[in-house]
Amino acid sequence: MKPERALKAGRPLARHCADLLAEAPSLDELVPAVSLLGGKLSRTLAAALARFSGGGAPAVSVGMPMDGNLASIDADIETLASHSVIAVGSEGHPVLATFTAGPVLRLVDRAFGGKGDEPATLPEMFPLSADLLIARLEVAVAEALGEAFGGSEPLPARPLRRDTSLRQLAPFPKTEDTIQIALDMDEEGFAAWSLSIAFPQSTLAALLGGRRRRAIPAAAAPGDPASEPYASVPLTVSAVLVDMPLGFAQLSRLRPGDVLPISVARNVPLMVEGRTIATGTIGDLDDRVAVQINHAF
Repeated sequence: MKPERALKAGRPLARHCADLLAEAPSLDELVPAVSLLGGKLSRTLAAALARFSGGGAPAVSVGMPMDGNLASIDADIETLASHSVIAVGSEGHPVLATFTAGPVLRLVDRAFGGKGDEPATLPEMFPLSADLLIARLEVAVAEALGEAFGGSEPLPARPLRRDTSLRQLAPFPKTEDTIQIALDMDEEGFAAWSLSIAFPQSTLAALLGGRRRRAIPAAAAPGDPASEPYASVPLTVSAVLVDMPLGFAQLSRLRPGDVLPISVARNVPLMVEGRTIATGTIGDLDDRVAVQINHAF
């Protein structure tokens, strides 16, 4: 029944729950959840990627979450890369996984009994052997994403489509904000390699609880950190301005006077013992570098 008919019949209009009508979380609010998600992914992927090396599980580490969009992701890629759309959840929320040519071709070389060498000149297109390997990598990443998002009950996740051109692939609106993480794989005796995963804001909002919920009053008030015995406990707070991956080959070529282009993240994390407690922006105060807190957790 339409609303105007309901009024004529003397029936009240539906009153929707305020929680369901609340705004979706902002990108800043999603950063801590993505950091936690990255930790889960690293643990799940380590075992899955052991199948590709034929040996032990690699050590998987997660880089600092970086905000951006499709344009910034495309601009950061300087070589041939394969982009894969992975649908997560029953509604198929998109996640973008990117595999650059160098690491893929090194894995292909190892699969055929080589030492994991990279061609001196990268091809303009992936050979069939690399396409087959990327298809296996997609499945491994999809399974890891399903477990990371689902917890004790993994969510369905599957690769949808793949392309070397982000413009042709169009995984989600090009203006949508994303949070991107790099997963670095380190194996003894082989060159480290990495892959990146980008989460659009809408996907994170849907799969990580989505809407803000009203706080439930606690039965008892927690301890006050401004009171003793907590107030005098010293803590070291670190502000991570830049966390950038750098290949070993590029690292070995560094010389005095070289310039490395870097970009400071819009949201600089403040960390205590490896855990993000707040994010802020870089500025200055009384001729000293300062961080203005935008969000605290």
